[in-house]
Amino acid sequence: MSLLTVGSVAFDAIETPFGKTDKIIGGAGTYIALSASYFTADQKIVSVVGEDFPQETLNDLKSRGISVEGIQIKKGEKTFFWAGKYHNDMNSRDTLVTELNVLEKFDPIIPESYQDVDFLMLGNLAPSVQRQVIERLKTRPKLIAMDTMNFWMDIAWNDLMETIKLVDILIINDEEARQMSKEYSIAKAAKKIMAMGPKYLIIKKGEHGALLFGPDSIFFAPALPLEEVFDPTGAGDTFAGGFIGYIARTGDISFENMKRAVIAGSAMASYCVEKFGTERLMNLSEDEITARIQKFRSLVNYQLEHVI
Repeated sequence: MSLLTVGSVAFDAIETPFGKTDKIIGGAGTYIALSASYFTADQKIVSVVGEDFPQETLNDLKSRGISVEGIQIKKGEKTFFWAGKYHNDMNSRDTLVTELNVLEKFDPIIPESYQDVDFLMLGNLAPSVQRQVIERLKTRPKLIAMDTMNFWMDIAWNDLMETIKLVDILIINDEEARQMSKEYSIAKAAKKIMAMGPKYLIIKKGEHGALLFGPDSIFFAPALPLEEVFDPTGAGDTFAGGFIGYIARTGDISFENMKRAVIAGSAMASYCVEKFGTERLMNLSEDEITARIQKFRSLVNYQLEHVI
């Protein structure tokens, strides 16, 4: 089934304890689309880049079966750029440079060929832009998932509240969940947030896994213990891409299938952090992904012989 991703296609410059890069390809939309491409062949992306963005990268996206008709190329302008430095624990980072460039006035244009998509993944963007996308689709998708961050909670709260009423799944991390709900308990936070609109909530906990909340159910997926993490940039977006890509592949929006999709997303995120930027996501094999999912299964698979 068809999937539309809306999110940034950008440049990053990253420094971690393992090294540093010059400008490399990044952006939430890029990570989501590349991750999802391993699960669904009918995929489209809406974004904006400047004249400085390499055609070779657009060709790479197309080679993964991703339609780039919806990527606007603004002549004479520059692509969004972010630079950051990670601390030794790899869980915290400092933003060194943020240049919005073409993203500052991004007007998401939905090509006619992108209408009637089955699933929609809204990457981290201004809530007003995310809402525009939903409103510009002639037919509501079967499932709409949305990512956001604390920045929008700080500066665009009202817009954010209006937008999350329109989505089925909200994807945020534990810090953002606590800020949004003003509750420290994750269970209480989830209950409050779902009362704001979304039917389902995914709370990412980084190296501690992810939680999926439904109206009456909770599912926890652990993170795979990795010996080395080179670059956490884009891991959350890669998770979202694997999650929504699996949903699009199966066409099943039940809570039980969402549990499987969380594992698929977690597996993809575990590959993302093994190299800088999108490098690892460009050359995975089906066997590698299957093997990684099996590792996740072994983390939680057990038989309890006696309750007491």
